[in-house]
Amino acid sequence: MTHFIILPGSGGSGPGHWQSRWESANPAMRRFQPSSWELPDFTDWLAALELAVGEATEPPVLVAHSLSCLLIAHWQKISLRPVRAALLVAVPDPTSAAFPGYGMAFAGIPEGRLRFPSLVVTSTDDAYGSQAYAEERARQWGSRIAVIGPVGHINAESGLGDWPQGWALLDGLVSEARC
Repeated sequence: MTHFIILPGSGGSGPGHWQSRWESANPAMRRFQPSSWELPDFTDWLAALELAVGEATEPPVLVAHSLSCLLIAHWQKISLRPVRAALLVAVPDPTSAAFPGYGMAFAGIPEGRLRFPSLVVTSTDDAYGSQAYAEERARQWGSRIAVIGPVGHINAESGLGDWPQGWALLDGLVSEARC
């Protein structure tokens, strides 16, 4: 069975968020546990991700939203723990007007390819990161990209419910990572 680690962005993805809905529906999905969702501490979040991947019984698939996409880019440069793949949804741009000041420790994103297969998912109207920014990050990271149209920050406010299109994208990534 594939193991998944859910990595919400700041705020922790409440009950209406697709990540929470997926986690409730699939026992193979578990959430990483930093000390604070509301005031993300970069060092704490790195340690929480390291712990979560270390506790996995096999290389997990990381399912990240927003700020956690940046976290993964940093973490994978300093950790040797194996990861099967990463779904990176709504990658935020630290230079956007909407990017929160408390997240600046996550900026300064390492360039270069990620060390595992990945898929960046973006919308055409995300206030936290433009489609062009997501496409550039995908190119730098060696990620495939999926543009899903005008759905904002791909969060609970986007009205995606269980987000079946996201499930399909995740399934495709997992199948691709098997090869």
